[in-house]
Amino acid sequence: MKTTDPVDAARLELMLTELRLPAIKLLWSRFADQADKEGWPAARFLAALSEHEIAERDRRRIERHLVDARLPVGKTLESFDFDTVPMVSKAQVMALAAGDSWIEKGANLILFGPPGRAS
Repeated sequence: MKTTDPVDAARLELMLTELRLPAIKLLWSRFADQADKEGWPAARFLAALSEHEIAERDRRRIERHLVDARLPVGKTLESFDFDTVPMVSKAQVMALAAGDSWIEKGANLILFGPPGRAS
């Protein structure tokens, strides 16, 4: 089993901070140990770290967008009161939500109504 030089580890921590790669900074030593034990090629090691960095960035982006959207907590289609908007078909909305053919086709799905409605 290989051991990481403490100077190299410290330099790497500084560089990962500078490059703004927090997930890799957090995980690299654990993955390095696993890679050493299992004999991973360098490409597999880097790919595993990169996958986690991308996933963490996606998670943070979604979290940031949800905060920015200021959506009411617990609002779901199931809790929406369709009776307050009779021109919207509950069956049609639920069918669109259940399927993803509109996504596969690259189509847009836009729902809009009067501003300020807190249904």
